[in-house]
Amino acid sequence: MNSATPILKRIILWGGILAAAIAIVGSIVGFLVDPQRGIASALIGAAIAFGFVAITAITVLAGVRTSKGDMLHPSFFAIVLGGWFTKFVLFLVLIVVLKDQPWVNTVVLFLTLVVGVVGSLAVDVIVIARSRMPYVSDITLPGDEKPSERTTP
Repeated sequence: MNSATPILKRIILWGGILAAAIAIVGSIVGFLVDPQRGIASALIGAAIAFGFVAITAITVLAGVRTSKGDMLHPSFFAIVLGGWFTKFVLFLVLIVVLKDQPWVNTVVLFLTLVVGVVGSLAVDVIVIARSRMPYVSDITLPGDEKPSERTTP
């Protein structure tokens, strides 16, 4: 297992928890603003926010697996960039399709998406900051020696 895998799985988990919280709070606020359309718009916005968090984490995991852990390999960049491009196109398509639907409150949808994007960025920062993942690996510092190399006086 790659060292980034647990971190990305944790990002997906906390992204799901964030999306559920956004769905609940957004549905309540959406219901108060526009009973039926507000709830639907909040749920759609929360689902889109979680989908984008999941796409990012899944493409990074796929890129790491495909490049065999070499994050400078072209396949890693191709997969991650492809995921970002897919999210961009998907976002544009969803916005164009949803903006004129009679059952969507565009203000609730927009605000839910903004909260989802900002929240997912916060989740990424918090999870990575608390990950305790080393910046470098497989190094030997001066004074470090293997137990078998120690000399006894």
